[in-house]
Amino acid sequence: MVTQLEQLGELLVANQRLASNPLTFTALYVNYLKSERRYSDDTVIAYREDLKAFQQFLDNNDGFRGWTAVDHLDVQVYLTHLHDQQDAESTVSRKVSSLRSFFNFLILNHLTTKNPFDDVQIKKHSRALPRYFYEPEMTALFKAADGDGKPLDYRNRAVLELLYDTGMRVSECANLTLSQIDNDVKMILIEGKGGKQRYVPFGHFVTQALDNYYHYCRTPLMDQYHQDHQYVFINNRGKPITSGGIEYLLKQVMKRSTLTGTIHPHMLRHSFATHLLDRGADIRSVQELLGHSSLSTTQIYTHITKENLQKNYRQFFPRAQEGGNSHDYDQK
Repeated sequence: MVTQLEQLGELLVANQRLASNPLTFTALYVNYLKSERRYSDDTVIAYREDLKAFQQFLDNNDGFRGWTAVDHLDVQVYLTHLHDQQDAESTVSRKVSSLRSFFNFLILNHLTTKNPFDDVQIKKHSRALPRYFYEPEMTALFKAADGDGKPLDYRNRAVLELLYDTGMRVSECANLTLSQIDNDVKMILIEGKGGKQRYVPFGHFVTQALDNYYHYCRTPLMDQYHQDHQYVFINNRGKPITSGGIEYLLKQVMKRSTLTGTIHPHMLRHSFATHLLDRGADIRSVQELLGHSSLSTTQIYTHITKENLQKNYRQFFPRAQEGGNSHDYDQK
């Protein structure tokens, strides 16, 4: 006997190639990522783009026959295509991970019986060490953020202070609301990935930067443009700033500084973790502050501190310097 649920499944499978179908497998998957996994908007977009790229590739080669018709040959041809266009291995690995997760979702919901990406193995290379700023470089960035003392300069300083002093992600910073900041105990309740919450302390520099920002920037701009919301950081028209807006303002700060190179918000997060460990912080504490679910993710920063130790050893210890002074034991 065929149940209504099985009939619905068959209908979903049959209509996957209809552009007008609002219940495509990808739409169901995206809704799952948002509502159940509670992934951030940026993460959901990345997954959706990976699925879209694969579907577009299939469309351009023999036509897209539906997700349930994808087989191992389709996968191998796609991987060859990614190799031919010289995608980085990290990019290929991410795309494979997205597609494997998608097909697992389909299997879990009885929409297909096989995962054509199950047997795909991407050779893993050692992870690149995160890029971070040295303490003197952070001082230069803070000086540049002050600018000419214009209203938005106070915002830029507050954003920079908060990202560095708490190690929060750029999306967490953009979505930060006034109620999440407890000035009495100097703690921030951060809404992290997957809806996970963590408390992070902050100090005098953040307090001062936020006070100046509220007084000289946020309140006047909110009044000027008749805005009324609880988001901490705003754009030049008083509306909540986006993650892209934060990235842009940091680039402007970098341009005004004496530093060369590029900047990304995550570099401030890397700097926060590295400077804590350099000064002797416990790795478990750093894991909690960063909101990492796995200690292995945090341990990448221990490689940086070891690298610094080796660098200092080679630079300052006499016997580590090639051609340096040493005893000639042959003369004894």
